[in-house]
Amino acid sequence: MRVALFITCVNDTLYPRTGQAVVTLLERLGVEVGFPEAQSCCGQPQFNTGYRHETEPLMRRYATAFRDYEYVVTPSGSCAAMVRDNYPRMGAKAAAEGRGQELANVAAEAVPKTYELTEFLTDVLKVTDVGAYYPHTVTYHPTCHGLRMLKLGDRPRSLLAAVKGLNLVELPGAEECCGFGGTFAVKNAAVSAAMGADKARNITATGAEAVCTLDNSCQLHIGGTLARQGSTVRPVHLAEILASTEGDVW
Repeated sequence: MRVALFITCVNDTLYPRTGQAVVTLLERLGVEVGFPEAQSCCGQPQFNTGYRHETEPLMRRYATAFRDYEYVVTPSGSCAAMVRDNYPRMGAKAAAEGRGQELANVAAEAVPKTYELTEFLTDVLKVTDVGAYYPHTVTYHPTCHGLRMLKLGDRPRSLLAAVKGLNLVELPGAEECCGFGGTFAVKNAAVSAAMGADKARNITATGAEAVCTLDNSCQLHIGGTLARQGSTVRPVHLAEILASTEGDVW
């Protein structure tokens, strides 16, 4: 099984520990992980801002970078959703514009092999108990792309439930957006901040020590808002929880 890590821009630049955690976790489960250095942005910021044609070279680069791998695993629901949901749309639009099937073929190559981390663990490796140990009270925020576009359902919860020592507490309004939304947070800063404030207050009210997310972009937004509210709740990516063992110290 040849598996590649797609690290994503936010993780690479701001949260490299998440990528390291994914590698630690997968290697513990017997998976050989590669990291093709030709990988770049999936094109989500450009596409979501309306620059579809400018996104196309990144779509081609993605397919080329991961061509030699059977699976591509990413610790980001939003970037996985970009590939799985929007690449086919881009291919169809290019064909409708009379530019042939080239982009549709690129999408057909990239989409089936791309998995968000929890999907890969539960659907491909068929595991929920990954041997993790995390002796803390945690609440879980299901990020929008994973929840609504990838339909991850209970996959993340099943993984958290199997972590030794972890006490999972419910988050009020869990399915409400945290307010980040990529460029939405820039274009609609006041609305984004208000949504983030509501989410942060709900998180703090749970009494949890940590809030778990599947996307570090959401973690960035939530973490900053929690800090401004003076909360001591720690934002943490699911990969870091699943990579933790009894020898690790928080």
